[in-house]
Amino acid sequence: MGVLSPYRVIDLAGERGLFCGKILGDLGADVIKIEPPGGDVARRIGPFYQESYDEEKSLFWFAYNTSKRGITLDIKTADGKEIFKRLVKTADFLIESFDPGYLDRLGLSYTELEKMHPGLIMVSITPFGQTGPYKDWKAPDLVAWAMGGGMAPFGDPDRPPYHVSYHSQAYLCAGADGAIGALMALADRSLTGEGQQVDVSIQEAVVQNTEHITSGWDLGKRIQKRGLEATGANVRQVLTRLWPCKDGYVSWFFWGGVMSVRTNVPLVKWMESEGMSDAFLSNYNWEKFGNDTTQEEIHRLEAPVKKFFLSHTKKELFEGAIRTNTQVYPVSTPADMLADEQLAARKFWVEVEHPELMTKLIYPGPFITSNEAPPMVSRRAPLVGEHNLEIYEGELGLSRQEIIALTEAGVI
Repeated sequence: MGVLSPYRVIDLAGERGLFCGKILGDLGADVIKIEPPGGDVARRIGPFYQESYDEEKSLFWFAYNTSKRGITLDIKTADGKEIFKRLVKTADFLIESFDPGYLDRLGLSYTELEKMHPGLIMVSITPFGQTGPYKDWKAPDLVAWAMGGGMAPFGDPDRPPYHVSYHSQAYLCAGADGAIGALMALADRSLTGEGQQVDVSIQEAVVQNTEHITSGWDLGKRIQKRGLEATGANVRQVLTRLWPCKDGYVSWFFWGGVMSVRTNVPLVKWMESEGMSDAFLSNYNWEKFGNDTTQEEIHRLEAPVKKFFLSHTKKELFEGAIRTNTQVYPVSTPADMLADEQLAARKFWVEVEHPELMTKLIYPGPFITSNEAPPMVSRRAPLVGEHNLEIYEGELGLSRQEIIALTEAGVI
């Protein structure tokens, strides 16, 4: 049982809204994922299990559709619309990510659905929201990330900016915001008895995640530029942030201002204890490190640090950083994260059975812990139409003959 176990979600969302339903499902809600007959196009997104292209083996699909049951239904058909309305009457939430106006044209807008179900909470996830001059614009994840301001600061200064990940970061931001909005609407419904439409703009979801970019302006009226560290009004300095070591990379950079002595000196003393500092680094006046430090000085300071990091493994550097109170952090790979003792102690990773693959796969587990009802991955992502009989026959009461006829007609 989860905190949302009494509630049902109808999930109509495509790629840009899949994460929203997963969150609600992992919180215990009964999520029914509706796909068009033949399956959702998101099943074609790789990578694939054992690198074998198969729409039933998309790891992307696996990741964002846990804790959901799955059915197929063409809501564009007359019979499909009626079945859909019957399902909606049983639900508390509806998640959709169609372009604004699409459901209206099908006669399935929130205005129409709330007439038969006043308590329905509908989460609509679109590139720019339901209103405004951009509402009808198309925007794949790359465009939403760029127009939300999340792309400009990342990349080399002499090259175009880049996306921070192969997969859909903007869509994940929007999915999380959609889940938050759904729960806020649920709290409101407990007071008023009325549902509402939650309007999620993917662009706005990205804007809400740029605090790490805007903090420089908030704190020091400094505009962050791509690939450069601003240390003064008229000075630009390039500081190394990621350093190679024996078995990967670590994160570190020389701090300026009031943090200089506090953060830089411990590393220098650590290096001195191992005989790996030099006279310039050991005798440097850290109280003056900042606006007046030249790029040549930075290169001289960084040269012995580079050799020091290359002589150690990530584990050695992390343990040494804890011992010396130095802000050096290992850059974890997926393999490192699977082996992380902290995550293991909190049982973050979970194994999920995939009977059709004759194996178990490892998934990220609960995003929070709770003494009463922690989130959990209750089931692996559904196969295409896996729960058609369970829901259409077992819950809606359709006969086997009716289901066969609807299947032959392309409705389910």
